[in-house]
Amino acid sequence: MAALAQAHPNKQVKVIVNFPPGGAADQIARAVTVPLQDALGHPVVVVENRAGAGGNIGGEAVAKAAPDDYTLLMSSGGMVSINPAIYPRMVFDPAKDLVPVAAAARVLVFLEVKPDFSARTVQEFIAYAKAHPGKLSYGSPGNGSSPHLAGELFREMAGMDTVHVPYKGAAPAMQDLLGGQIDFMFDPGIGLTHVRAGKLRLLAVGSTQRSSVFPDVPTLDEAGLKGFDADTFFGFYAPAGVPADVVAKLNHEINKILATPAYKERLASLGGEPAPMTPAAFGAKAHEDAVRFGKLIRERGIRAD
Repeated sequence: MAALAQAHPNKQVKVIVNFPPGGAADQIARAVTVPLQDALGHPVVVVENRAGAGGNIGGEAVAKAAPDDYTLLMSSGGMVSINPAIYPRMVFDPAKDLVPVAAAARVLVFLEVKPDFSARTVQEFIAYAKAHPGKLSYGSPGNGSSPHLAGELFREMAGMDTVHVPYKGAAPAMQDLLGGQIDFMFDPGIGLTHVRAGKLRLLAVGSTQRSSVFPDVPTLDEAGLKGFDADTFFGFYAPAGVPADVVAKLNHEINKILATPAYKERLASLGGEPAPMTPAAFGAKAHEDAVRFGKLIRERGIRAD
């Protein structure tokens, strides 16, 4: 019984989201923290959104937190696996100063355009882009984000010339897509309500598997870009030094939440899929993504602003 008591966080758990309000990370964090609070019997609070530097600002805040404060980070996997490759200097090492706690979602990216865009298929889109080199622009939550890397992978595999416009988060990029300031976007899911409302047109899914939410929409792999995969995994991290039994307890409770109908329904609204993993498997996935995207980053010369 004493061992079980030690494995239970004995005070408030604080969560920092390293992207702006309204984005996928923010929505996923809030979908998990309410039921997690009930499971732990202690308050679980989203303290604040500390956006900026591709997630590094929020990541640094958690990396430097005391390991007994139970401060968690909700982040896209890119902050851990991609940022070290695109930032010439980081004041913390995500691989050493943070420990993976639990994956929360496999977040797909959806290729979206305005309804009045002339192309209605991926093939028509590529043909249009090639006929108008340098004319089409796409937005992303920032350099090195999964939507940005998806856009660069799309450019490379399709042989197109398009312009990247980085934003400070997915939400402001989506607003400019809706307003017509940019031409297309690899949406991490926050714009799917606009797709359903007819305000955006969904051309394809940037994954090797179709979305369970839009099963009739082809993947870019099916559209001819073989092997196209820009999925990313969002999840929770803790400062290095947090007791392993606390990490195990949090992982267990979060994985239980991922299996609930309420969470699945909320995640489906973002086009995501639950991704229960052990902490070790979550860490291994981040390493795999670092290797997978490292070649693209070097070839395209992608650097942080």
